[in-house]
Amino acid sequence: MLNPTELSLSFWINIFFAALFDMAGTLFLVMSLSKTDLSVFGPLNAYKVVISMFLAMIFLGEIPSLQGFIGVGIIVLGSYFLFPVASNINSNRLLQLLSDKGVQYRFLSIVLFSIGTLPLKQAVVLGDALATTVFWCLIGLPLAIIANRLFLKDNFKHDIALSKNNLSQFIYLGSLIFLMQYMTMIVFSQLFIAYSLALFQLAMVLQVFLGYRIFNEKHLLRRLAASAVMIVGSLLVLKA
Repeated sequence: MLNPTELSLSFWINIFFAALFDMAGTLFLVMSLSKTDLSVFGPLNAYKVVISMFLAMIFLGEIPSLQGFIGVGIIVLGSYFLFPVASNINSNRLLQLLSDKGVQYRFLSIVLFSIGTLPLKQAVVLGDALATTVFWCLIGLPLAIIANRLFLKDNFKHDIALSKNNLSQFIYLGSLIFLMQYMTMIVFSQLFIAYSLALFQLAMVLQVFLGYRIFNEKHLLRRLAASAVMIVGSLLVLKA
């Protein structure tokens, strides 16, 4: 189904950098999931719109309108309600959010994914959805091995041995990620990045619910309300 010889040099350059940034982003994403609630992890994805806006301001000279800045403010306001008030009456919810290690890792992953989206979209335009997905996986594999070798060091062989006991779960997870990425590439091939990001914000509501239903995470109504506010902010930014 693929003919690599027909793909241009620009495609290979773009897919390499897309895989590089996405692999780094995935590392921080997994680290974030290990340290924070899924119902907090999901809504923070709305910050991808905020970070993309500031990257465009710095590197592309795209200055947003007043409506765009209001949308960013609404996203920040929504995140303010993700955490309940701590017992210390002087504590600040936003500072509490930003001081969480899992949230910090999530922001790092969002920054890397936001940067990686640019060459990824370009690769889809130069190639197609399937070729981009397949080579995103294949190029990402050696990058993942190198990253694990650097971070795990002496534990690498031990963790590989442990992973064999969960091989079926890894195959299941890998298949879902492949399908997710392939469908994302189809969306990118049909829509602007901004419109695609607007669609992806809807996932945060499902992640809040699944966090409550599967992992017994608390504050369901508060986090659903925060998600709704952040979706409104995202739509304002994108409409601007």
